[in-house]
Amino acid sequence: MNIEEIQRMKQRFRIIGNSPEMNRAIDVAIQVAPTDLTVLITGESGAGKDVFPRIIHENSLRKTKKFLAVNCGAIPEGTIDSELFGHIKGAFTNAISDRKGYFGEADGGTIFLDEVAELPLATQARLLRVLESGEFIRVGSSTVEKTDVRIVAATNVDLLKAIEQGRFREDLFYRLSTIPIKVPPLRERGADVQLLFRKFAADCAEKYRMPAIQLTEDAKQMLMTYHWPGNVRQLKNITEQISIMATQRVITAEMLQEYLPDRRTSMLPMLAGGQRQENSFENEREILYKVLFDMRRDITDLKAQVNSMSQNQQPVQQPVSIITHDEGTTVQNVASRKSAPVDDDIQDTEVYVEETLSLDEVEKDMIKRALAKHGGKRRGAAADLNISERTLYRKIKEYNLE
Repeated sequence: MNIEEIQRMKQRFRIIGNSPEMNRAIDVAIQVAPTDLTVLITGESGAGKDVFPRIIHENSLRKTKKFLAVNCGAIPEGTIDSELFGHIKGAFTNAISDRKGYFGEADGGTIFLDEVAELPLATQARLLRVLESGEFIRVGSSTVEKTDVRIVAATNVDLLKAIEQGRFREDLFYRLSTIPIKVPPLRERGADVQLLFRKFAADCAEKYRMPAIQLTEDAKQMLMTYHWPGNVRQLKNITEQISIMATQRVITAEMLQEYLPDRRTSMLPMLAGGQRQENSFENEREILYKVLFDMRRDITDLKAQVNSMSQNQQPVQQPVSIITHDEGTTVQNVASRKSAPVDDDIQDTEVYVEETLSLDEVEKDMIKRALAKHGGKRRGAAADLNISERTLYRKIKEYNLE
């Protein structure tokens, strides 16, 4: 391992830290850069995967050619083939002229496919052909075209599990992972956490012309032992929050705790950007969705019961009241009314049902809140919701939130 070269790369690309795992990842990127081998970069969301394609490209023989970064999760499924491979005029309704596509534009250069696991299976097959032969066909055309590109891909998804679930092609996985680079999560980088905190605090102080915040020893210990599910991105956000909001410049552990999400919550796979365990209710979003699906099922069963009782002219014994509020969702039984006409009981029950929030409405509200939090920027909102930008785009269209 060439330590001097690694340090030079850190300075050039503003990488903070000295952990052996990060040094190893940088060293692999430097070694593979002069070749044309395909590289697959893996690691949790927010760990800093996006800097490695730049290291590879700018230390390669292709550095004078184009470098294109493509977020596969941000492109709608219906247009992704056109974006990647281009199209000819008249290929579809809005195709008013020919388009090269990224693989045509980047000929001779490098393409970085971020969130590669979000590619549809049909597009994965076309990508495999490019990797194997350098050939592709533009949408609407029958002419085979050639391209000479170097592909670097990245994902925070466990691709082997995605293969088992039928969401990712096994042959494409082995073509992409000729050289694997694993970017370590922040919690495995030891003292790098303190170095990064000081850097972010200094940057924030310089930007807003204020004294930089400092940590007491107990606060430093808390910083080191926290799980950091959002990795470097989360650390930067929290450092900036404290810098702006804290009235004191020396931060104690008690003060720091106010800005850190509950540690039990921090271990959730959804927040950590890590791998999900199927049928595990440690995932906060899955818990919420399960509750909401159970609620929907209860409502469906209740409506069926009401319809049945309406036909038999029998009163409803135990309507279900579902109370939804910002802090959570509660399902409770309500004692049956005193003897009242059947029609009134049924009408009251329908009122309960109509006042509940459906799963779609809750999801819509979550999306609206995330978009508002990030000023309408989809990348940040998608990260908060732990979905791809393409999925968020589809949901925005579906709920008419443009």
